[in-house]
Amino acid sequence: MTQSDNSPTVPVNAPQTGDRKTRIARILEQDLQPEILRIEDESHRHAGHGGWREGGETHYDIVVVASAFTGKSRIDRQRHINALLAEEFNTGLHALALTTLTPAEAAERGIA
Repeated sequence: MTQSDNSPTVPVNAPQTGDRKTRIARILEQDLQPEILRIEDESHRHAGHGGWREGGETHYDIVVVASAFTGKSRIDRQRHINALLAEEFNTGLHALALTTLTPAEAAERGIA
């Protein structure tokens, strides 16, 4: 994977230990140091649809509130998270519903 200077660095052969939700949390916490991080496995809502598989861990709803997003567009925030989770996508993660906010944006929306 080619990365630009501002792209996140993720070990290509990162060990796949723990469940996917735990690995996602660890990756996002390490890189973004979020004030708020909520991760919900919504795979059951996609049963029988593309990318779904028995056992879940394919579709997640993630809310991240982090100062690291300040000055970045919504698409840049989401691209950053997708790049961080590239290995998870390579091993069965199919889709993310992402809410990516700065602390000020979260306060405006009443997210705590």
